[in-house]
Amino acid sequence: MAAPVVLILGAGPRIGASVAENFASKGYKVAVASRKGENKINEKGYLSIKADFTNPESIPAVFEAVKAEFQTAPSVVVYNAATLTPPPVQDSVLSIPSERVTGDLIVNTVSPYVAAQQALAAWESLPKEAKKTFIYTGNALSSNIIPIPMMLNLGVGKSASSFWVGVADALYSAKGIRFFYADERHEDGKFKGMAVDGPAHGEFYPQLASNDGGVPWHATFIKGKGYVKF
Repeated sequence: MAAPVVLILGAGPRIGASVAENFASKGYKVAVASRKGENKINEKGYLSIKADFTNPESIPAVFEAVKAEFQTAPSVVVYNAATLTPPPVQDSVLSIPSERVTGDLIVNTVSPYVAAQQALAAWESLPKEAKKTFIYTGNALSSNIIPIPMMLNLGVGKSASSFWVGVADALYSAKGIRFFYADERHEDGKFKGMAVDGPAHGEFYPQLASNDGGVPWHATFIKGKGYVKF
């Protein structure tokens, strides 16, 4: 059987790098897409693809590049890109220009939605028994109102995405297709913020891809423990 493929959209130095490394260690072929992509196999043996998540229409080409290189669709798709715009007037949360709200929403919600559409279409070519997983890197902003003006656009995008991820999982999980909103927390369940841990995500995401253990779509987790219900 051919090695499975993971596609990581948004390959930053913390979460993206750790997730790629852990999937590779489990025998996956790895494709990473980012603004710094090289459109070739990089020094780590990953397919590095240049991508612009501010333009959802560019995402189908990423999936095409993966299939062209590996001759198969990715069975695991991770959306790890995110952006936010601080308010130009300090502590005035509604001073963020509407065009920046729209721009951030595209990266945080519309592009991952398009990636999920592309994943579903691509999975039609995989064997029925293959485990198919979409993982969105989320955080506690989808379920917690945190009064920090800088977090507004990020929270809007995470909240919107958590909804469609949850609906998709409810409708497709019976077919063996899982959608997860991964949400790392502190031990007490509080928002992790900038303290998110790359290796913790790297360890947890392959567990989600195994589709074992009954983890719900809103996959809250703690470093070293995995899924923890809050």
